[in-house]
Amino acid sequence: MAKRKCAIIGSGNIGTDLMIKIMRNAAYLDIVAMVGIDPASDGLARANRLGVAAIDTGIDGLRAFEGYDKIDVVFDATSAPAHAAHAKALAADGKKVIDMTPAAVGPFTIPVINGAETMDALNVNMVTCGGQATIPIVHAVRQATDEVMWAEIVASIASKSAGPGTRANIDEFTETTSQAIRDLGGATRGKAIIILNPAEPPVMMRDTVICLSRGGTPEAIEASVEAMVARVQSYVPGYRLKQKVQFEVIGDNHPVNVPGQGATSGLKTTVMLEVEGAAHYLPAYAGNLDIMTSAALATAEDWAARQEEVHA
Repeated sequence: MAKRKCAIIGSGNIGTDLMIKIMRNAAYLDIVAMVGIDPASDGLARANRLGVAAIDTGIDGLRAFEGYDKIDVVFDATSAPAHAAHAKALAADGKKVIDMTPAAVGPFTIPVINGAETMDALNVNMVTCGGQATIPIVHAVRQATDEVMWAEIVASIASKSAGPGTRANIDEFTETTSQAIRDLGGATRGKAIIILNPAEPPVMMRDTVICLSRGGTPEAIEASVEAMVARVQSYVPGYRLKQKVQFEVIGDNHPVNVPGQGATSGLKTTVMLEVEGAAHYLPAYAGNLDIMTSAALATAEDWAARQEEVHA
């Protein structure tokens, strides 16, 4: 079986971790180029040592690369503004693009929710690290209930795991994640918060998901959440519940105020998660980056596997 050739734009932490994941774990992909704009970056130096073409002139350098016509998949691990320009050029060249920025040019994609549905899109968006960790839980609660009126997620990550790209994209993070909570999670309304925790030593990624729903039972919701956690663990082994799912009945006699809906009663579900990274390149506490690279790789691998089936 011939592997599909791929390239990564963005030689920072996320791009470098993804490169190593592809080299170690990919069954259907072969990484041939790492692209950046800083000739002195560690990611480009590491790519060069590993026998991967290191291109320091950005997307123009990639498009001029001798083997560009044989590349099927391009991962973009830069920034939302940069991806807007990259997407146009890569679309014109007919490349399959896995967008790891919050640019949201293509459809939101979370492997365990809609990976199969968006597989054929030329450009797919991996939402955000917080979205990949928490939206599957919102979706699990929605599957076990009649309605999720409100879903709120809080992603707390080690400050040391937030590089320049993450910090530059914080506004896009909250907007993109909030939209995906509704579009993929199934909540009527949603809110996303990110916290950069400066604690030393650095702490692992922690996520809190709070849903207010109608219909369903605590037992059904808990079973749905636990099943979803197991599915995410298939490609992110360090993803886990930090404690048992918690429930609180919000009665009509003491409703909560839901923005845009007013006084609302229902069943409040609280899910606390922890994401430990695989430490392929980044420290284990950088679960926020690991879940993004793992989800992107799973998405690309599923697409490449499908191409093998279609052309078999």
